[in-house]
This record gives sequence, C-alpha cells and structure tokens, in this order.
Amino acid sequence: MLTRKQMELLNFIRERMDQDGVPPSFDEMKEALNLRSKSGIHRLITALEERGFIRRLAHRARAIEILKLPEAMEKATFTPRVVEGSRPARPAGAVPVTIDALEVPVMGKIAAGIPIEAIQNITHQIAVPGSMVSGRGQHYALTVEGDSMIQAGINDGDTVIIREQSTADNGDIVVALVEDHEATLKRFRRKGGMISLEAANPAYETRILPEGRVKVQGKLVGLIRNY
Repeated sequence: MLTRKQMELLNFIRERMDQDGVPPSFDEMKEALNLRSKSGIHRLITALEERGFIRRLAHRARAIEILKLPEAMEKATFTPRVVEGSRPARPAGAVPVTIDALEVPVMGKIAAGIPIEAIQNITHQIAVPGSMVSGRGQHYALTVEGDSMIQAGINDGDTVIIREQSTADNGDIVVALVEDHEATLKRFRRKGGMISLEAANPAYETRILPEGRVKVQGKLVGLIRNY
C-alpha cells in the first residue's frame, strides 16, 4: 500500500517518462509535489524502491527504472522502461513483455555540447518501441554527441527519438536549429521575444537568443541507451 504522496510521485515520474523519455529532476519532483526540500523527495524515492515499484541505477544521474505500478495506475500496455545506465540483472518476478517495434530514420548526429552542423541526411533505419512513436506527426532518430544533457539522463552516444514539430512548450527538450546552420539538443524556454536553450550540465552556459534566430525542429519523445 502506497501513501498519497508516494502515489503522486510515482505517477509524476511515469508521466514525465512517457512524455519526455527521461525522468524528472529532483527539483521538478519537489515542485510538482509542493514539498519544501529535496530531502522529502529522497525519502519518497527510497520508499518506492524498498516497495519494489522503482529501481535506481548506480552511478548515473537521474537514473530510474519503473518496475511496476499499483493496480490503480496500471495500463495494459505498460512496460518497464530503462532510461539510464547499464542494466543490472532483471529482478526476480519481473516478466519481460513483447512489444511492437517500428522503424524510424536515423538522420545523423545532434550536438549535446558544442553545436555541430544542421541535421544530416538519413543514414539508416532503427527499430523503436511503438509506444515511443505513438500519436501524430513524423518521427526520426539522432545520435547524441556531447555531454551537455547528462543531468537530463542523455549521454554521449545515446540515440534520441524526436517527434517532428515546429513549436515547443517551456521545459521541453527539443532539437533547435540556430541561425539555420547549428543543430543542438537543449531544454527550451521562451520569455518575451527571447529563447533560452538550456544545457543539463553546469559546465555549459545557457544560450539566450532572439526568437527569430531559433527554429524548433522537433521534441524529444524517447531515448535508446547504447551500451
């Protein structure tokens, strides 16, 4: 039996992983649950892990795997999703589920660091779970190059799945095209007529640019870890 706060946190983590392909940060969890400090989130995370609902993967930032959901939250299509880190042995009682896969084109590399050239042509196809590409719009994949998004659970060499779209909400992780020649993967925020492209690594500065110099090319909807 979970407490109300434990249930709220588990549901928030699930929703953010379904939406963005990566789990929320501790600050985002704290804000969503209206808690005063991150220590409360640590206690809730520990309680969920002790009860077998989630697993934290060692030595990785924001590394959470959802193992199961309470009956009230379960969906017939739910499958545990690893978002971070090397996969340890599957715990006893975890049952693998066969899921449909679809192919999407891999368009080259995307910078999570110093911007590189704009998205390249299709290099090959990659099979991804159908749940990652559900909904409207075209999808494509990019290979991540750099470490500026590591605290969002996105590592150098990972493959990100992108839904093609030209708009974004504040907080979305997007493919942004800067001045029509630099492509980068960053968190998007708009304020007035300016766009902030935020890294998830303190070693990188936030880029703030006039709205006309940034074009959204797509939104992150999934991530495939390359081991």
